[in-house]
Amino acid sequence: MNAPYIEFDNVTIVRGAKRVLSSLSLSIAQGEHIAILGPNGCGKSTFIKALTRELYPYAGSGHVRIAGQDKWVISELRTVLGVVSEGPPGPLLGEPTGLEMAVSGLIGTYGVLVQHEVTPAMWDRGRQSLDLVEALHLANQEVDTMSTGERKRVTIARALAPNPKALVLDEPTSGLDMKAASEFHTTMSRIANSGAALILVTHHLEEIVPEIDRLILLKDGAVFADGPRSELLQTDVICELFDVDDKRLRSQIEHRLHS
Repeated sequence: MNAPYIEFDNVTIVRGAKRVLSSLSLSIAQGEHIAILGPNGCGKSTFIKALTRELYPYAGSGHVRIAGQDKWVISELRTVLGVVSEGPPGPLLGEPTGLEMAVSGLIGTYGVLVQHEVTPAMWDRGRQSLDLVEALHLANQEVDTMSTGERKRVTIARALAPNPKALVLDEPTSGLDMKAASEFHTTMSRIANSGAALILVTHHLEEIVPEIDRLILLKDGAVFADGPRSELLQTDVICELFDVDDKRLRSQIEHRLHS
C-alpha cells in the first residue's frame, strides 16, 4: 500500500465532558476510495473537524497527518484536501453565480468580489470543476436561486477547484429527493474516476458507490471494523454497528444491501 495520505495516530478528542474520539488510529492511502460509515454520534463529524483543523487532539494526545504533515496553513491545506461538510456553506459574498462559487475555492472565500484578482486560468479552472460535477449549466445562475442539489454540486466544484488529491464528502445526498440522490451517485463515481481520492463520510448505505472498495466503520469514537466492502457490507456486521435487533429493521437492511 502507498504511504498514508491521511493518518490518525492514536487521536483522542474531547468536547465538553465527552470523549468523542477515543485513541482513534486509521490511515488512508493516496488515491484510495473509502467510506467512513457509522451511526449518529459515532465521531464522523469530529473526524472531519480534525481534518479541517477546527478541532485538535486532546492535550497533545495523538497526531493527525495529511500528506505527511501535522501542521498546515489553512490556505495551503485546501490544495491537498477538499472538504464538503453537511449543511450550508459559509457566508456568501454578494450574490455569487455558480462559476464565481467554484472559483472562490481558489481564494478561500464563498464568492468573488471586485477586489479579488481572478486570472483567466482561474476562471477556466472553475469551469472545469463545474463540468466535473455536471454543473456547467449553472455557471451563470445565482447560487441563492439554486435547488439544494444544485447548490451541493457547485459547493463540491468549489472544493475541487484547487485540484486537491483527496475530496471528503459528508452525507452528500442529505436533503435530496430520490431522483436527485440517484443522479448524485453518478457524480460521485465521476469524481472517483477523475484522479482524486474519494472519502465518503456517511450513515447512508446507499451512498456507497461501486468505486469505494474499503470501509472504515466507526462506533463510539473508535474503529469498529476496517476492511473490504465485500466483507463489511454484510447484514450481521451492519446490524451490530447500528445496534439493530428489531427483525423488521434487520430485514430492511438486508434488502438494501442486496438490492
